[in-house]
Amino acid sequence: MKRMEVEIVKPRTDKREYRRIVLPNSLEALLISDPETDKAAASMDVSVGTFSNPEGLEGLAHFLEHMLFYASEKYPIEDSYSKYIAEHGGSTNAYTSSEHTNYYFDINADCLEEALDRFAQFFIKPLMSADATLREIKAVDSENQKNLLSDSWRIHQLQKHISKEDHPFHKFGTGNWDTLEVLPKAKGLDTREELIKFYKDHYSANLMHLVVYGKGSLDEIQSTVEEKFTSVPNTEQKYFCAPGQPCAPQHVQILVKAVPIKQGHSLRVSWPISPSIKNYKSGPCRYLSHLIGHEGNGSLYFILKALGWVIDLSAGEEDSSDDFSFFSVRINLTDTGYAHVEDIVGLLFKYISLLQNSGIHEWIFDELKAISDIGFHYKDKNQPISYVSSISANMQYYPPEDWLVASSLPSKFEPSTIETVLNALTPANVRIFWISRKFDGCTNSVEPWYRTAYSVEKVEAPSIQQWIESAPDAKLHLPNPNVFIPTDLTIKNMAAKVKLPKLIRESLYSCLWYKPDSTFFTPKAYIRMDFNCPHSNQSPEASVLTEIFTRLLMDYLNEYAYDAQVAGLYYWISNKTTGFQVNVSGFNHKMGILVEKVIDSIAEFEVKIDRFSVIKESMSKEYENIKFQQPYQQAMYWGSLLLKDQIWPWSEEGEVLSHLEANDLAMFVPHLLSRAFVECYITGNMEPEESESLVQNIESVLFQSSPPICKALFPSQYLTNRIVKLEKGISYHYPVEVLNQSDENSALVNYIQIHRDDIKMNVKLDLFALLAKQPAFHQLRSVEQLGYITALIQRDDHGIRGLALVIQSTAKDPSELNSRAEAFLEMYEKELREMDIENYKSNVNALIDMKLEKHKNLWEECAFYWNEIVSGTLNFNRRDLEIAALRELKHHELVDFFDRYVKVGSPERKSVSFQVFGGLHSAEYKIAKNGSGRHPNKMNRIDDIIMFKKSRPLYGSLKGGFTQTKL
Repeated sequence: MKRMEVEIVKPRTDKREYRRIVLPNSLEALLISDPETDKAAASMDVSVGTFSNPEGLEGLAHFLEHMLFYASEKYPIEDSYSKYIAEHGGSTNAYTSSEHTNYYFDINADCLEEALDRFAQFFIKPLMSADATLREIKAVDSENQKNLLSDSWRIHQLQKHISKEDHPFHKFGTGNWDTLEVLPKAKGLDTREELIKFYKDHYSANLMHLVVYGKGSLDEIQSTVEEKFTSVPNTEQKYFCAPGQPCAPQHVQILVKAVPIKQGHSLRVSWPISPSIKNYKSGPCRYLSHLIGHEGNGSLYFILKALGWVIDLSAGEEDSSDDFSFFSVRINLTDTGYAHVEDIVGLLFKYISLLQNSGIHEWIFDELKAISDIGFHYKDKNQPISYVSSISANMQYYPPEDWLVASSLPSKFEPSTIETVLNALTPANVRIFWISRKFDGCTNSVEPWYRTAYSVEKVEAPSIQQWIESAPDAKLHLPNPNVFIPTDLTIKNMAAKVKLPKLIRESLYSCLWYKPDSTFFTPKAYIRMDFNCPHSNQSPEASVLTEIFTRLLMDYLNEYAYDAQVAGLYYWISNKTTGFQVNVSGFNHKMGILVEKVIDSIAEFEVKIDRFSVIKESMSKEYENIKFQQPYQQAMYWGSLLLKDQIWPWSEEGEVLSHLEANDLAMFVPHLLSRAFVECYITGNMEPEESESLVQNIESVLFQSSPPICKALFPSQYLTNRIVKLEKGISYHYPVEVLNQSDENSALVNYIQIHRDDIKMNVKLDLFALLAKQPAFHQLRSVEQLGYITALIQRDDHGIRGLALVIQSTAKDPSELNSRAEAFLEMYEKELREMDIENYKSNVNALIDMKLEKHKNLWEECAFYWNEIVSGTLNFNRRDLEIAALRELKHHELVDFFDRYVKVGSPERKSVSFQVFGGLHSAEYKIAKNGSGRHPNKMNRIDDIIMFKKSRPLYGSLKGGFTQTKL
């Protein structure tokens, strides 16, 4: 074993220790010691992906990724790896990309050693039984089925399709039943044998990069890694090397017209370029994407937005590898923009010409360098599972000292490197993809894997030159210096160490919860402002107008606040059922300036007719596109519509939107703001006086102006979120057709409503969900192969807690899926009852460890406390209370909980099954819909959600008002 002494560049605030080692089998590893962590994690990145798929076995690399989770020679019981991880507070996942397959997990910190032993078997001696192989092909096919109507998957595959046929970029990567079962069998191939051969040919230790994150010392982690991973075979395989650029001359200077699934128009303009990974320290694509994707005054987006042609624009490197890459500009168009595509492309090339003629500016590079440096050195600590996965994927491409940095810290100003990429962005090298439903019926080709209709036209450079010359005159210019870059990163010395949020200010108009940062010591803050406005949701019209108001606020602020976001200071304004919410987060130095600007924008709001029209058009398309949601998402929506008292059906909102005009909004906004209460939470590197001053300014601008824009709420006007209470002993089902009849997938959400927020009941539900989650996944997905999307989840609707079994499937109709879900619960009952005391205590301890897990960053802490504030529970010490309850919880109490609330047929069980019937199950839908009101399994059918909701009582709100907590 080689221990390579190398100084790994890490953030100045990072106290963790790092060590690079290379095992005798050439497996390279990064060890991370974090004595403060309560979660351990690991990731193995194998430098093999879809580009290595054998011809005629599309999807084999992805299929292998699935198969390694099943079993190994050392641990032959199927699914024992995932079961062990889940029972010890962890999670597992993996992904396959073009040149990588990345496996990762996290687990309670004390369980890392055994988890690593199980994980290592993926790469030593996995078992791939014939039975499991056939079942998992169905899972891969189900995964592909869910992607078939996704425009992002469809257009990306079309871009790949229009490339050299002998280049790996051209390949289909996911795989399906035909590529992994039908076609191989027709050629006399055994997919399992091909799978084993692929594993032996490609999974070699010298192509692997491992990251292990634990609380032990580096020496302890190293000892474990050596013991577990030295046995990974090294067959001295070579890294995959793509044969140059994937585009031949016939694949550039083209205009591709493609028909999407969803409503809307978009442009993707791309150029093959030399990958910037080769020059990552000079960041050529970072420099160019910053300028071409800029949204401030004088930018391409600013001009196109002013013309009313675009909704949004982004730019950057895509599909990058070690051997080729693309620079792409993505633009979502308005209906008017659709008619001006030549002008838009012309303006894009005008801006590129501006960049070429004005030279490469060192001050812009230095500004980006400063922003990147601050961002890296004050980077929030994130979840270990995300951290290890991202680092392991970097290790092949970067020298060890830059494994943490990757390409995030440009440090060398090299104009020639930037110019090389910039000079590749020419009309002679361009690929233009124009995507719109208006091309339906006007195309002449079909992409084979997703059946996307398209046509290709040659666009010579002289034609694009004409577009450039005929494009509107526009005052395009480079951005001004960014005034929002923080320069004061001082950590403020708060006098008292406050552990929990405290109400420090309250008036008729607002209240302020405050907590200084006494844990993370970072120059950042989070501000949450909840505007409770009783007129915001009185009707579908009011709800839609409030949504337009918040979007227009964001739209108006963009020109001013875009620089703030570039510099790490973010804002978001969103609609809520009780009003609207303003969030501001990031570096605190200039946060107050941005907050004041947001409040002034609310106070000075005026409706701009042109921008209203763009927002209305965009929202109209979103309502039209709801029908293209995944069926399981539709089932979740029907659940929310039934359970939540304060939401309107999307169909009603879509209908009223079509009749609304700018004048309606102009009349509505003063009414919306006429009565309000602002509930605030400020946390981080801000002193209490500074926080109070911000809230005082809100009151001065909105409540104390002359005349006041807002007035105090009457006690009766305060809005709360309330939830429908289901009836005990009755199981309901709501059958409904999938909104898009061409979607073959059906879906089930079997929801069991259990209790209103209560510490002892919460921990019983948490423990049952922890115990049953992996068995449900294994039985319903791995064994029965009902569908790729299969999960047992908890649901929390404003403090009303419950369970849901979620399944999406083409294999079975929703009625049958519901039967299988309930059969699982009946089967699991035996396992729960017979659980030995040692196993029970082990799971209780795992859940306690999960609840002891510390917040990783200020954002996580803020989200936890804010949820307590807005829900009205105010249990800031919730974790301590729940841990105490868990320590007292007996096995028989958990069994009693199951018998009373979860068990099928229990007289106190409250459930409703939301059943979305896909295109393959239309006949079964007619039976479900037209049969008698009672389901064969003693389920009562709901025919009208709104009438049902009106017939049911509501749970009381956990939030009684603003006077429940005194200063």
